[in-house]
Amino acid sequence: MWFTDQDASVRFADRDDAGRRLAVRLDHLRDEDVVVLGLPRGGVPVAARVAEALGAPLDVVVVRKLGVPWQPELAMGAVGEEGVMVLDEGVLRSTRLEEDDVERVAERERAELERRTARFRGDRPRVPVEGRTAVVVDDGVATGSTARAACQVVRAHGAARVVLAVPVAPAGWDQRMAGVADELVAVATPRAFLAIGQFYDDFRQTADEEVLACLDAARARVGDVAADPPAGGHPTRPAGTTVREVLRLPADGVDLVGDLVLPPDPLGLVVFAHGSGSSRHSPRNRHVAHVLQDAGLGTLLLDLLTPAEEGDRALVFDVELLAERLGAVLRHLAGLPLTGDLPLGLFGASTGAAAALLAAADPASPVAAVVSRGGRPDLAALRLPAVTVPTLLVVGGDDTVVLELNERALRMLRCEARLDVVPGATHLFEEPGTLETAAQAARDWFLDHLRPSGP
Repeated sequence: MWFTDQDASVRFADRDDAGRRLAVRLDHLRDEDVVVLGLPRGGVPVAARVAEALGAPLDVVVVRKLGVPWQPELAMGAVGEEGVMVLDEGVLRSTRLEEDDVERVAERERAELERRTARFRGDRPRVPVEGRTAVVVDDGVATGSTARAACQVVRAHGAARVVLAVPVAPAGWDQRMAGVADELVAVATPRAFLAIGQFYDDFRQTADEEVLACLDAARARVGDVAADPPAGGHPTRPAGTTVREVLRLPADGVDLVGDLVLPPDPLGLVVFAHGSGSSRHSPRNRHVAHVLQDAGLGTLLLDLLTPAEEGDRALVFDVELLAERLGAVLRHLAGLPLTGDLPLGLFGASTGAAAALLAAADPASPVAAVVSRGGRPDLAALRLPAVTVPTLLVVGGDDTVVLELNERALRMLRCEARLDVVPGATHLFEEPGTLETAAQAARDWFLDHLRPSGP
């Protein structure tokens, strides 16, 4: 939690300046899977600077303050998307408002909420926050009712962690907002606090058009598969830009979800298949993905089961099913203008490694290289001799049972193959430095073996 400039002398030139200064306070989130959510209207220009600094996608979280009928500037609560409503019990008690009075105000504000949601999003889908760090940004906090509702909304959408970040808030706001977010960040918390605008040289009202311009600029910066597809139905890859998008990919009659990152001019695309009990949000796989991205490789972290299927242990270990879905995803990627010209690699962990090896064993597979981390190749034993692409097996030296399974698998492979043993590592590579060693081995293997198929 950050507190600085605890007096009324702190000033921001405008919301752009405030956003840049707030971004410095949020630099520790750079390596997390972040979505930045601005409160329209005034919070969006601030959030745009934060998202730009973090290299994160930007979206809006739409909420409406519920004002006391005869004193609209006094907030008695707020409403947010998907039916969230937050009420200030203290204000309700002091004003002696009846339930019907509150509902009349809420009904009116819900109508405005729907209008604004349609205005700011149009036909573009909400940026998913499930399992990610959601950074809720406004141009300041006064009563906190709107920010409280916004945090409730993103929690309801499945955010793994919520950060509330503002340029300015009154001293003591951490006590008043306790429990609202997992982390509170402010550039300034002055004791003499009358209104947010007193800390800005330029605090003119933000127009809808400015909000839309910020959102469009952010989509252009990180890429947006859902936005404005060309006539063929799929976008091409913007030259010289990083694409970050959540893809929904058809496979086996279901839609699978994957997090795609393509650095500028990617050398290839590595698809991740996680193991049992994990997901595409796995910190270990995301660390490996960051290492690959820094080397110029694109990554797609993929869930091969739907949320409804993940609780079925039989499906979690059905590597044949997982391999079939992985193969369908690979074929789909090969046909997309966004990814179709990229050589494809597979990175599998635990049971996901077995699915990756089975998918690579398909004679029609477009895969050019495979890396297994702590994998279970024994679950694909019958098909190992059919794997023809270069395969690297990375195992922890202290993961003795899995190490033995991989030694047997190495003898069964008929392709270019190697076993790398990381000293001191157990199955999850939790020991200091071991995951980094595994990630670097995977990076080098893919850089050596992913070769473009054309000029």
